[in-house]
Amino acid sequence: MADNALDGALLRAEAVSAGYGKMEILHGVSLAVRPGEMVSVIGPNGAGKSTAFKTIVGLLHPRAGRILFDGREITGLRPDQVLRLGLAYVPQGRIVFPQMTVLENLEMGAYIEPDPARVREALDRVYALFPILDERKRQKAGTMSGGEQQMVAIARALMTTPKLILLDEPSLGLSPKFVTLIFEKLTEMKRAGYTMMVVEQNAAKALSVADRGYVLELGRNRFEGTGPSLLADPEVKRLYLGG
Repeated sequence: MADNALDGALLRAEAVSAGYGKMEILHGVSLAVRPGEMVSVIGPNGAGKSTAFKTIVGLLHPRAGRILFDGREITGLRPDQVLRLGLAYVPQGRIVFPQMTVLENLEMGAYIEPDPARVREALDRVYALFPILDERKRQKAGTMSGGEQQMVAIARALMTTPKLILLDEPSLGLSPKFVTLIFEKLTEMKRAGYTMMVVEQNAAKALSVADRGYVLELGRNRFEGTGPSLLADPEVKRLYLGG
């Protein structure tokens, strides 16, 4: 990636190709995130957005290219190894442990942290960001609404105090009220100093809160730029924003 402005990137995926079986989905995709940034990745269905995230966190093995995180190469590492380096991942689909309480779900997120005092500190930070989870900590996660479950899933990823959080479709399938709330929470997280990369179907909303964005199409980089510049780009508007 030639962009010198990204020299200090916390995460850099360089010319990554990956797929499932014989089917290649990503064809040399490059993405980067600097510390403190919120970067949105948008594009039509089948563009390879989720595949890119799965490859970065080690759920898929890249066929070409390399992935660098926090100054070291993580290409091909397992997801548990990547997590221990400070890279958290919130998959799409609001995955919670339904029979466990909210508190138990959050504690599961901190399973790699041996120090109980640090787990308590992480809980305090998460509850400050998501007060409703403090109120509902004894409630079984499976009895909550979709939007509340998504908050549990995001909060659980924060329990390891990650250096970077990848969020795959955090607003997918939520009511309009909860879509707005989730984007408010992402903005709050950014203000609190979290670094994030977000895959989103809701392209206009995703770019409106992002420092920078990437548009993927058919497994390749199509456009990249600041959130405002992509929102204002007539071609991006016409192709992806319904404008």
